Amino acid sequence: MYTREQASQLRQAFWTAFGQYLAPHPSSDGLKINWVNHKTGLKDVYFRMQADKKTASIAIELTHPDPEIQELYFEQFLELKPLLHEYLGEEWEWELHTTDAFGKSISRIYKDLIGVSVFKKDDWPALISFFKPRIIALDDFWSGAQYSFDALR
Repeated sequence: MYTREQASQLRQAFWTAFGQYLAPHPSSDGLKINWVNHKTGLKDVYFRMQADKKTASIAIELTHPDPEIQELYFEQFLELKPLLHEYLGEEWEWELHTTDAFGKSISRIYKDLIGVSVFKKDDWPALISFFKPRIIALDDFWSGAQYSFDALR
């Protein structure tokens, strides 16, 4: 078992390594990008990667505090679902109005990887192999799809 500080250091070490691993890869627009903290440019729409002691997940999270507006964002993504899944090369899970770890109401489009731990360095290659193609595919998708959300800005 790790102390809170050790756990924090291991998480930070993983995300630093992941960021360094992807740093040479430009965004789909050819720009330098912080892959770990990917900015969508749209308030309340985030690309999130998380890893803990049992699972890893990558998600599009819609966090607008108004549930009706959050649902509008979700519906816009539903219209783009075939295109999103084409870029990703796989189906993801879709959840309208769920709660995050802090009890906040969000909507998520996500993919999980079960049976890996950010605290096991031996699992880091599997985590990187899980996150890398998906965050790159999300970036490629978002490069064109973001304009579909202009009316919601």
